[in-house]
Amino acid sequence: MTGSAGVRCMLLRGGTSKGAYFLAGDLPVDAQERDGLLLRVMGSPDPRQIDGLGGGHPLTSKVAVVSASTDPAADVDYLFLQVALDKAEVSDRQNCGNLLAGVGPFAVERGLVAPGEGVTSVRIRMVNSGDLALATFPTEGGRVVYEGDAEISGVPGTAAPVVVEFPRGSAPLLPTGQARDLVDGIPVTCVDNGMPTVLIAASSLGVTGYENPEDLEADQTLADRLRVIHLEAGRLMGLGDVENATVPKLTLLAPPRHGGAVTTRTFIPVRCHTSIGVLGAASVAAGLRVEGGVGQVPARLPGRGDRLRIEHPTGFLDIEAGVEFGPGDETPVARRTAVVRTARKIFDGTVFPRPAGAAHQP
Repeated sequence: MTGSAGVRCMLLRGGTSKGAYFLAGDLPVDAQERDGLLLRVMGSPDPRQIDGLGGGHPLTSKVAVVSASTDPAADVDYLFLQVALDKAEVSDRQNCGNLLAGVGPFAVERGLVAPGEGVTSVRIRMVNSGDLALATFPTEGGRVVYEGDAEISGVPGTAAPVVVEFPRGSAPLLPTGQARDLVDGIPVTCVDNGMPTVLIAASSLGVTGYENPEDLEADQTLADRLRVIHLEAGRLMGLGDVENATVPKLTLLAPPRHGGAVTTRTFIPVRCHTSIGVLGAASVAAGLRVEGGVGQVPARLPGRGDRLRIEHPTGFLDIEAGVEFGPGDETPVARRTAVVRTARKIFDGTVFPRPAGAAHQP
């Protein structure tokens, strides 16, 4: 495919991320050819991504590839791809719960799912992990309704709510089998409730956990320590060599300041998230409920109910996460996880990627 050939594309904000959504049939079947095309579409490698759709940040350099599902438990398949900024790399090693909020509306827009009257629910298989999700959102007159009064932190204005539910998990929440591990001399809790995440008390790394993301990113000593924890925890969690991966996420925990359960600062793996990802928040919420985990000291859990408010640099995210033990089980599993997100269609049209083989200096 040459740069002169346009590709059908829709740009949507999903949650607190923004991404390019494609039908799988509009992209090359060969993964290497597909990834090369997406790098040119997004303008990578280039920290500014000035020659493509990317916004110069991991949260705005994302791709969703959607197709009709052959799984009887799902309506559509959703493959998430993270496009690197400063290197020619496209990763499928993680899910994205924020872009997930736009998958149902996109499936209706592209005719993969028929819209209901008043509301539509879309069953989604997340190809990266094989997990399932159910997205429910308003539709009217055969069209997706994007306008509404739902507000989420980190996004200006309001939009229609997209309720995303994840079914009861079958895998243990604790990939290492323990509520607490020691990584590079630091106590951590390794948890996976849809996103491999390492929970760390901010104080154990010599920071408060209330710093703004820019100041944390500028702390080279902290960055060096996080790189070591990222690599060692990845191996402990069975993820192998994660040197070039954005998982596991590293989340620093501090006592809440605004009435929530906990304050967070999340790293991907050393870039500090300006908010928090949906699946990352799901893992944090479940991890806080693990007896003996590192989150039990800084967190202030409600006395009843599953809903937790996770505070982050630009506000909060409310999420429902319950944890339980099955008969005879030694490790906990997630009972139910649900979150309210919003999505908005930004443009629908044709994107023209940089020509293949064109000289490009990052």
